[in-house]
Amino acid sequence: MKRDIDNVLLTWKNDPQRRPLLVRGARQVGKSYSITQFGQKEFSNLTIINFEQRPEFKTCFDTLNPKEIIGTISLLSKSDITPGKTLLFLDEIQECPKAITALRYFYEQMPELHVIAAGSLLEFTLAQENFKMPVGRIQYLYMKPLSFCEFLDAVGEHKARELIENIAWGNLPNETIHQYLVTLVKKYAIVGGMPSAAAEYISSGNLGRCHQIQSIIIQTYRADFGKYAGKTKYNNLQKIFYAAPKMVGKKFKYSQVDDSIQSRDLKEALELLERAGVVYRVKQTIGEGLPLEANANERHFKVVFLDTGLMQNICGLTSETLMTEDFIQVNSGAVAEQFTAQELMAYQDVYRDGSLYYWAREERSSNAEVDYLAPYSGYAFPIEVKAGKTGTLRSMHLFLEKYPAPVGIRISQQPFSKNPPVISVPFYGIAKIPHLLRDYLAKKE
Repeated sequence: MKRDIDNVLLTWKNDPQRRPLLVRGARQVGKSYSITQFGQKEFSNLTIINFEQRPEFKTCFDTLNPKEIIGTISLLSKSDITPGKTLLFLDEIQECPKAITALRYFYEQMPELHVIAAGSLLEFTLAQENFKMPVGRIQYLYMKPLSFCEFLDAVGEHKARELIENIAWGNLPNETIHQYLVTLVKKYAIVGGMPSAAAEYISSGNLGRCHQIQSIIIQTYRADFGKYAGKTKYNNLQKIFYAAPKMVGKKFKYSQVDDSIQSRDLKEALELLERAGVVYRVKQTIGEGLPLEANANERHFKVVFLDTGLMQNICGLTSETLMTEDFIQVNSGAVAEQFTAQELMAYQDVYRDGSLYYWAREERSSNAEVDYLAPYSGYAFPIEVKAGKTGTLRSMHLFLEKYPAPVGIRISQQPFSKNPPVISVPFYGIAKIPHLLRDYLAKKE
């Protein structure tokens, strides 16, 4: 399954100043598969150490001397590890914190060797070890579920992806193509971006079977929580894990998760899941300028989940509901907000953990809220997820009157259009927002 991260890995391989790479991301987003495929294609030799399957390799890292480590691994794995020709892949590295520490010494003492590590729920293990990451000596790379465009590639809709990538204000899809792409958006919302669910859809085309795969993934997460957390923390993690998908699009309140549990305990669980890439906070901020984080309010936030497929599964939504009803109205618009958030994050810098923000004004009899803010070209552009052609977009207009953004963006099922100060972008076009803004602003000047 081809992933956009493949090109990032190739660039890393050819960089003479590269550092050991630590690929981070939630369980089952495809880290191991992509790295293994990359190693087999681009190197003469691939040596994989999976600490979960082969715990005996942990003792290789009782020393931090790279030459000694490589010598022991070569002996135990019966493989030659040659700098420049071998990719050493340390998988499930959260099981061996000493191996993470060793990465800095590979950078300092054996920089010619290509080393990639990957791990899920790193923070769960490292918190127990009172561990400090080797900052500055390793490169983080964040991997998420399949984006919509990657999903199109995976299911053989290569021409659809190519068409989306070529979209410009002077090259917009006609109505027939537009409706076809909206149908593909609905399918993605059901299947989601977890590779195993997408693989099932490719194999059988059976959405019910995809739902079963999602349920298995959800159970895997539950098992992980029990493995890495004590009983009390495990219960809190479960509470957040199952509550978050049902609270997408709403202001998050710990009391709505479980009012019998202290907020500080639920907060700890939420932060753990956030660092593990399972949930993401959408922080409230103002639109005065960038960076958006500078004015973010830590106490006021919404949440989005890891994946739209898992989200609708936990919420109990059926494929029939999503395919037959108006996509944006399902679950009071939460599925549409989840899809939009997931797409906005999918195309962010892969070397940074994702971040999302929204704007809200809470005044007596005059509340207003913009679903998301997108930083671009020195501005915070307001984004609202809306139903049809109608609607006042009152909150967006209030935002544009108060802050200097030159235009707002409406995400909906409607075709592309420009009606200043608002441009309309269909769900399938979210990846093109930076390019459309660039062209819009250039012509305006």
